[in-house]
Amino acid sequence: MAATKILANTQQASSNMVVMGRIVAPYGVFGWLKIVPDTEAFDGLFDYDTWWLGKGDDWREMVVETAKTHNDVLVVKLKGIDDRDAALACKGKQIAVPRDQLPEAEENEYYWSDLIGLRVKNKQDVDFGLIVDVFETGANDVIAVRADVIKQEDSTVKAVAKEKPQERLIPFIDDVVLEVDLAAKTMLVDWDADF
Repeated sequence: MAATKILANTQQASSNMVVMGRIVAPYGVFGWLKIVPDTEAFDGLFDYDTWWLGKGDDWREMVVETAKTHNDVLVVKLKGIDDRDAALACKGKQIAVPRDQLPEAEENEYYWSDLIGLRVKNKQDVDFGLIVDVFETGANDVIAVRADVIKQEDSTVKAVAKEKPQERLIPFIDDVVLEVDLAAKTMLVDWDADF
């Protein structure tokens, strides 16, 4: 079982869009942008000629003019963003790609974006909460499950007001993750409730 990294973020643009990165800063004075990708292959966004920029309900399609890797970020020039002020206005926006442009996940493989928001229970039927994040550690992927969260109608996951909600870090490996049911939005794990 494997999780294909497409989204390490809890936001989805809409049901037909998948967030694949975010704009962290302008780059230079000619409208270039620094991007932190959330894709398995660092330059995976280069596979798409158009990206959707936005946040929440405000999205717009942008054409990629030029893109390259630079140290630990991607730097891109998008059509219509031609100076530093326009680039600065994009800071903090997310980058999404239509879901139908992504390849189908293999059997027993899942896009990270599809795992966010799943309800996790163990074999003893203890409800651990919802998956709020997925990340890689080198050895394997890990899901972060928070007990005090609610899933909103727009597919975002939000913490319920509480001082410090309980969070479990569970390895996403075959021995631990027994079943993933995307249709039912559930995951069954072999994990002790005391961890």
